[in-house]
Amino acid sequence: MSNDADASKKVTTKPKKLPLPIKLGVGAIAGIIGTSCIFPIDMIKTRMQASASSSNPVKVLQSIIANEGGIKALYRGLGPNLIGVTPEKAIKLAANELFREYFEKDDGSIEVIHEVIAGGGAGFCQVIATNPMEIVKIRMQMQALLPPAERQSTLEVVKALGIRGMYTGTLATLARDVPFSILFFPAYANIKKHLADEKGNNSFGSTLLSGGVAGAFAAGAVTPSDVIKTRLQMKGGKDKYQNMGHAFRTILKEEGMGALYKGAIPRMAVVGPLFAITLLAFESQKKYMISKGLL
Repeated sequence: MSNDADASKKVTTKPKKLPLPIKLGVGAIAGIIGTSCIFPIDMIKTRMQASASSSNPVKVLQSIIANEGGIKALYRGLGPNLIGVTPEKAIKLAANELFREYFEKDDGSIEVIHEVIAGGGAGFCQVIATNPMEIVKIRMQMQALLPPAERQSTLEVVKALGIRGMYTGTLATLARDVPFSILFFPAYANIKKHLADEKGNNSFGSTLLSGGVAGAFAAGAVTPSDVIKTRLQMKGGKDKYQNMGHAFRTILKEEGMGALYKGAIPRMAVVGPLFAITLLAFESQKKYMISKGLL
């Protein structure tokens, strides 16, 4: 009876640890794959948010393809975005793994509080790359709303900002990314554990579902922080919104509570699939390297 009972339990074994440089490389590749796959959805989301009349994603998609050069128009701006996403995802995924491994017990298990600390640590570390990427992305996405004479290329935006300017709104970015990671990584790990088979292994489908659900949940939860961060990092944002507290109060006073959740559904629709694909790529690379003895 005891043998049958033991056999019915999921076996948890401590996974093999990858060296930090390998974690960073695998995370970078995973970020490139995930971002490239999801970029068309992000393009549609951005266009919907930029126009009060564009509420139908199918019509937005059709318009872009018909009027802007076909399918390739859906990938406009992917290159500059990858420059920022690659180190951001590398740091985020590698740091979370590194922190989790520090707290893991001999059988590979980890306490929830330690999962939260690991996720928060990863979110804190990633802001080194996230903040410059985010502020440049926001400035570029707003170019179409400027008079032609005032529009800038990516290099011109970077040059105008300078190193110090690239870190405008860092506290707001931390206020978004640390809570996001605190919610995302424990949720992902526990959903994946729940969907694992008797040997503790996950299929492609269960890994995708785990990353997608956790990503969408965390993205929706931190939308207010994302809205405040965006307002502060827009051109002229620091003039109107002096700091996070002032931005919060001003938005509530002028636009109401609903304004803090603008774009929540489109954001969830982007972040969910993004992290589903990115985590699948991350886990698949690790499994392949370990199974082939490449380490």
